[in-house]
Amino acid sequence: MAETAISDQEFALFQRLIHRIAGINLADSKKVLLVGRLQKRLRHYGLDSFGRYYRLLADGEHPEELQTMVDLLTTNETYFFREPKHFDFLRDEVLPGRRPGAPFRVWSAASSTGEEAYTLAMLLAECLPGQPWEIVGSDISTQVLEKARRGHYPIERNEGIPRHLLVKYCRKGVRSQAGTFLIASELRERVSFRQINLTRPIDPEIGRFDVIFLRNVMIYFNPETKRQVVGHLLPQLLPGGYFIIGHSETLNGIDSGLRQVRPTIYRKD
Repeated sequence: MAETAISDQEFALFQRLIHRIAGINLADSKKVLLVGRLQKRLRHYGLDSFGRYYRLLADGEHPEELQTMVDLLTTNETYFFREPKHFDFLRDEVLPGRRPGAPFRVWSAASSTGEEAYTLAMLLAECLPGQPWEIVGSDISTQVLEKARRGHYPIERNEGIPRHLLVKYCRKGVRSQAGTFLIASELRERVSFRQINLTRPIDPEIGRFDVIFLRNVMIYFNPETKRQVVGHLLPQLLPGGYFIIGHSETLNGIDSGLRQVRPTIYRKD
């Protein structure tokens, strides 16, 4: 079947829709990406235009399809031990000064398919043996959260995991699972995942954290949405806690009340 074209006017409708739902600024250069990711949904419903698909989403009668659209447009690449200096800082600077006796809690706030959360779990398991700790991962996409909960990845995704951690915490698949690996159950039991839209107020039931990772997601937000997101997360960061963003991101222009201690690493005093 030939690919359905999208007009500038139709694309603008989707730009406004994904911004309203997820706060994401979908650049004009992403038109090809949108067509590629949503084409199958048009075929699924037998629709001949993106305008008709937009009306299906906007009529309020298909909330499950709206979530599918969000899943398809917000899935971003991630991998284990990405931007490793942040994990070195956590190990060398943060953990030695942690609150004694209290469970050490880290929030991977844009966890995608879970690689960041499980990287953190490997680190805490190594540094805090026999001590209480917890990782919470969140994302707006239900699709990636299901993958994260399974902790089951293609074998090529293990690049970046140090050899000793790979042997200790990753189970290589055999027979029908050959070519894959599974995160060890003792780590999966300490990591929970939940759907959270960071552009909306955060339910305080999630609790407070010693460290919040918000990496490689603010590049998709405009300045006002960045301020909203940071403002929603900071009440959940404990005094003295650390707020870590991606190496291509900045909090410049955001009155966060955080103190920068390293490039992309901030502390709440």
